[in-house]
Amino acid sequence: MSIPDDLLVDLATTVESEQTNQMSLTVVVHGAVITGRLAPESVWRQRVAEVLRDSDRLGPFAKVFSSPEHGTRAPAGPPSHLHFHVARILQGTLGIPETGGMYRIALADVDAWTVGDFSYSDK
Repeated sequence: MSIPDDLLVDLATTVESEQTNQMSLTVVVHGAVITGRLAPESVWRQRVAEVLRDSDRLGPFAKVFSSPEHGTRAPAGPPSHLHFHVARILQGTLGIPETGGMYRIALADVDAWTVGDFSYSDK
């Protein structure tokens, strides 16, 4: 969608203002189904920076996510992106990655959404 859904923007704003990471959400973005929990942007950035710092090859990129000159200041207006953690892209009977990943999705790119996360079972 080119104009973000006001209800979804309100949901993202609440996650940011309450600093909670307990809101489960599933979105469809360009045909991909992504499911997981929303996190405030600052928490998401901190976690990505930690993962990168722990990598021998990717350590130098951690500063992009953790330094003020790279946008860690509080946003002036409503959120423009959803920040997922422990999220999976659903493909057939698989969730990729199995352990969950960190995804940043532009609100304007969300085609459909529902509260809650999905998982598959062979039973």
